[in-house]
Order: sequence, then structure tokens, then C-alpha cells
Amino acid sequence: MPTLPLWFEIGAFAVLGLILLADLLLVIKRPHTPSMKESGLWVAFYVALALVFAGLMFAFTGPEYGGQFVAGWVTEYSLSIDNLFVFIIIMARFSVPKPLQQGVLMVGIVIALILRGIFILLGAIVIEQFSWVFYIFGAFLLWTAYKQAKDDGSDEEEGAENPLIAKLRKVLPMSDKYVGTKVRTVVDGKKVFTPMLIVFITIGVTDLLFAVDSIPAIFGLTQSAFIVFTANIFALMGLRQLYFLLGGLMTQLVYLKHALSVILAFIGVKLVLHAMHVNELPFINGGQHIEWAPEIPTFVSLGIILGTMAIAVVASLLSPAGKQAKIDARLKADAEAAAAGEDNKSLV
Repeated sequence: MPTLPLWFEIGAFAVLGLILLADLLLVIKRPHTPSMKESGLWVAFYVALALVFAGLMFAFTGPEYGGQFVAGWVTEYSLSIDNLFVFIIIMARFSVPKPLQQGVLMVGIVIALILRGIFILLGAIVIEQFSWVFYIFGAFLLWTAYKQAKDDGSDEEEGAENPLIAKLRKVLPMSDKYVGTKVRTVVDGKKVFTPMLIVFITIGVTDLLFAVDSIPAIFGLTQSAFIVFTANIFALMGLRQLYFLLGGLMTQLVYLKHALSVILAFIGVKLVLHAMHVNELPFINGGQHIEWAPEIPTFVSLGIILGTMAIAVVASLLSPAGKQAKIDARLKADAEAAAAGEDNKSLV
């Protein structure tokens, strides 16, 4: 476990909390659709912040734990980018106005932080008490990697509104229009919910599903709850701006899911090997540690993760499918711009 000074941990959480609070207040005070330049500057700021924090980790804990943070952050950031695909579908499915999308994403990030915090605390306690849970985590990640490799995206489109959401629509009195980011409003003297409630619930359910996948993945790289939580915070910070920065580019990353599948499978194998190395189950090797099971070094893990993501991005952008996705995204953007122009003319 990292031997970090207590003041460093408390200070890190305090500073990160203040940054997230300032970001939230900015969204509430000034809801708008950020430009590419604005989004790019914010993403660069958060990435630079993560790298500065990584430097502090290297300085205070040495290369092993500093490397664990970087590997964990890159993995969680990669999985968070996959979240954005689903967020795009949710926004389109519920026709969320663009000026309101920042607020929706910020609420989604806060929900994700809370859920992941709960999962991290539970995971850390379970891992400390029961080393055999690494077998379960490893098997779960291998199964998740298999499903990710077979996923063609159709489930996400079909699952944008699950049975629970459809049932809520029928049961709850709901307005037809959004009223800012409010979940309740008054129509004809009656209090009703707005569609924003359904959007928030859908985002929350999505965050829960992704937390179930991502937390075992990072525990395969480090067993430090502090590193796990800070890596998740840095992965989620700037996700809102990344949503607007990448936009149509994300549809071009046709091999992203395959890359994530490889990464999850690799970490799943790493977890199983670690479970064998610290084995305590009596029906496996008589409850003795399996000494021949190799421990994969942190920097090997980091190299495989970064290499896999780099290959996926380059292959996606150069592939015919990626180029076609770029053309489709441009045509869609032109159509939306033309439609918006027609709407503006009708208002004159």
C-alpha cells in the first residue's frame, strides 16, 4: 500500500472537491453549448492536472504507485470515453436541447462519482478480507470483455429506454417540454414532472452499469483505495467537455470497443494470476500460494493499455468504416445546421 502522508490525501481530495464544485457552479450559472476551443482548453487543463498529480504520486510514493495511478487513470479514462457513446444516444433519444446537455452531463458525473465511491469502499473492504474475490473479479472482467467484443452497438440503441423508464412514463404525470434542468414544473395549475427526470434516471442507471465494470478493472491494477478513487475522479473530470470536443469524432472510433475488450481481458487475466499468486482457497493447490503464477509489472500493464488504445485510435481513423462514419457525421451536422436555420427563419 502507498505510504502517502495524511495531509497529501486530505489536501488532494479537498482540491479536487473544490474544482468539481466550481465546475458545477459554472454549469448552473452559465448553461450553454461550449465551443470546440473552450472544450479543448478544459480537456487539456484536466489532462494536465492529472499529469501533475501523477508527478506528485511519483515524487511521494515512487515509480510503482505512480505507475499504478497512471495505468488506472488511462484505463478509467478509456472506459469513460465509452460512456460518452451511450450519453450521446441518451441525449438524442430524449431530444435534450444542447444548452441543457452540459447540466445533464454534470449531474451524470456527480452520480457516477457517488456510485463509484460506494463501489470502491465496498471493493476495498472485500479485497482486504477475502483475497479469493480476485478470482471473481477476473472471471467477471473476462466475461465482460467477451460481451464487449461481440457488442455491435444495437443493444445500446434499444436500451436507451428500458422497461423501467417506459413504465415511469406511463405512471408519472409528465410535461411535454423541458424547463431548464428542473425535474418538476407546473402545468395548468398542476405539479408535474419534466422529461429531465427520465433523462437523469437513465444517466444514473448507465453510470451504475459502467461502475460495475470499471471498478473491478482498476482493482486489477492497484489495491489502493486512494489511487482507485483519485484515478476515477480524474477520469470523470473533463468528461463533460470531452463530450462536446469529440462530438462526431467518437463515431469514427469504430475499434474502441474492441480495444476496451482487449484491455478488460488483459486485466482479467492479470487478476486471475494475482489470485493464484495469493491463493488461499483450500480446493486450489491445497490452499497454498501458486508460486509459478507470474505477477505482471505495473509498467508492462501501462504499456499494454496505452499501446492498445493507440492502435485502436489509429486503425479506426484509417479504416474505411471510420472514414464513412466521419462522412455520415458531417452530413448529419449539416442537416442539423440547415434545420436550425429553417427554424430561425420561421421565428423572424
